[in-house]
Amino acid sequence: MTKPPPKLRPLPAFIFMTRWLQLPLYLGLILAQCVYVFHFWVELKDLIGAVLGNETALQHIFQAVAVPGAPVPEKLNETTIMLVVLGLIDVVMISNLLVMVIIGGYETFISRMNLDSHPDQPEWLSHVNASVLKTKLAMAIIGISSIHLLKTFINASVYDEKTLIAQTGIHAVFLLSALAISYTDRITTLTHNESH
Repeated sequence: MTKPPPKLRPLPAFIFMTRWLQLPLYLGLILAQCVYVFHFWVELKDLIGAVLGNETALQHIFQAVAVPGAPVPEKLNETTIMLVVLGLIDVVMISNLLVMVIIGGYETFISRMNLDSHPDQPEWLSHVNASVLKTKLAMAIIGISSIHLLKTFINASVYDEKTLIAQTGIHAVFLLSALAISYTDRITTLTHNESH
């Protein structure tokens, strides 16, 4: 028989209960996830329509991947398809990031979900804490940044050297930040293990 949790005094109980104020934030992120799902299907529908010869879908695709100063292609080509697919991957990666924040944040900061015996429990959720969540978020941001940098390099001829260097520098900062977070997490874990 499990022992019931100790009864908290009124002030600590109230302070502890305020964690539920974060719930509307996570529900808002779920709505944002719905917007991303809708956006994904609109872009995918237009890509398929453009491949099948729908002129309206083709024009929408050209507008979606247009870069100021770059010539608008006359027909669907490999570069345009690649840019649209990279945009779709970008949406998926941001969506993955949202799932990590929603599920991991709820589990870490609000309440346990008790998914231990659930067959669909994400592998990473079994050992999630604030530190692991930060590292996973940093890796997801690097993935998203990589896609944006690749899009820039595909159209490198229309960007000036300053923009290319700035975007590469920003991506490098993301990489260094993720390495610093991972290294700090590793030191913290080793110190914690040695103390036990």
